[in-house]
Amino acid sequence: MSSMPRIRIWRASTIVPDLLLGAGLIGLDVFARVVSHAFHFTPLAASALFAAAMFRVRLLSLAVPLIAVAVSDSVLGFYDWRQMSVVYAATVLPAAMALYVGRLRSPLVLFSLAVSSSVVFFLATNFAVWAFDIMYAHDFAGLATCYVAALPFFKNTLAGDLFWTCVLFGGYRLFRALLATARGAAPNGAPA
Repeated sequence: MSSMPRIRIWRASTIVPDLLLGAGLIGLDVFARVVSHAFHFTPLAASALFAAAMFRVRLLSLAVPLIAVAVSDSVLGFYDWRQMSVVYAATVLPAAMALYVGRLRSPLVLFSLAVSSSVVFFLATNFAVWAFDIMYAHDFAGLATCYVAALPFFKNTLAGDLFWTCVLFGGYRLFRALLATARGAAPNGAPA
């Protein structure tokens, strides 16, 4: 017997749907970041969660927010690399959390992940602004001032994450129900 490790080969039928969905989610994310919008009201966290839930090759879901932020930053402009690294890490976090949790079937789990993504993004990115910028004093009062000044952005982040999570996952469930009805079956898969 050979002691060579088994290499898993992905078939095109496995990865192509993921790539197409990923391209659509990245396009949505880039468009939402580049066009005029309320700051931080974007689908980034929701699309990362959706990719992690829908991709057959689930690890690819980590690439969706990274590519979206990199492409949109190339249009909007880059900034301090230390702050950017924190933003990129916080943007990938929803997909990583979803991969850790497993398949996202419960609306309560999905809601918890969306809210957690918003909170962690707020805490991490504003800490990075305080730590790596000269805008705030580098003491506890400066950190507190930074977080207080960012509260309106947190409101938008939370609202955007919840809104887009509902749109993506709700739209998918509605599409599946309509497709099942069109095929002559009830939404739960039983014959009509």
